[in-house]
Amino acid sequence: MDTHWPLKFPLVLAARKSHNGLPMKHDPNDLIMLFNDLFRRPFRTVLVRGGGEPEYLPADEANGFAQIIFAHGYYASALHEISHWCIAGVERRTLHDYGYWYCPDGRTTAQQQAFEAVEVKPQALEWLFSAAAGSRFHISVDNLSGDGAVDEAAFRRNVVDQADRYLTHGMPERAGTFFRALRTFYGTSDDFRRVWQQQTGRREIECSETDTEVS
Repeated sequence: MDTHWPLKFPLVLAARKSHNGLPMKHDPNDLIMLFNDLFRRPFRTVLVRGGGEPEYLPADEANGFAQIIFAHGYYASALHEISHWCIAGVERRTLHDYGYWYCPDGRTTAQQQAFEAVEVKPQALEWLFSAAAGSRFHISVDNLSGDGAVDEAAFRRNVVDQADRYLTHGMPERAGTFFRALRTFYGTSDDFRRVWQQQTGRREIECSETDTEVS
């Protein structure tokens, strides 16, 4: 896949608290339940807790379900891998790891530019999913032993700008479905815009309920 865990160069956003003032519990089993209830039947895809690196396995004759395998049971990894699946079109979902080749840590400047270009949309969705779940979010340039980010501040701005566009103009259809399910499950629907404004320092944005399908 196109990220390794744990994330590097994090921008950590404080988790929200539940109504009784205690920290929210973020169990990856809840994400497995939510995702599989929504997508197992219509998309023949399941979310699976992995013991190693993340991976996407398309369905084959031996297994009638595609598998989104997230890393080491990490909650954040599950949200990130779901984000990639929500963006992948029909053809890419028939390919191992959506047909992408992961260039590991230690990338050159040119390789890092390519990495950052494809990471903006999934990390924007992951941030929105994290906010909807009241969980911590980490922006990652994931190149610790290479030259680092080409422009880390610009990458972060691009991720926030893309998330704003999703809120204003609508998300890919599957992403919007999962986003609403998270807000309902974690009880964040009523004050999501306020929380988003606090986390990003952005002006208040009208959340769109319109989804946009991608190819």
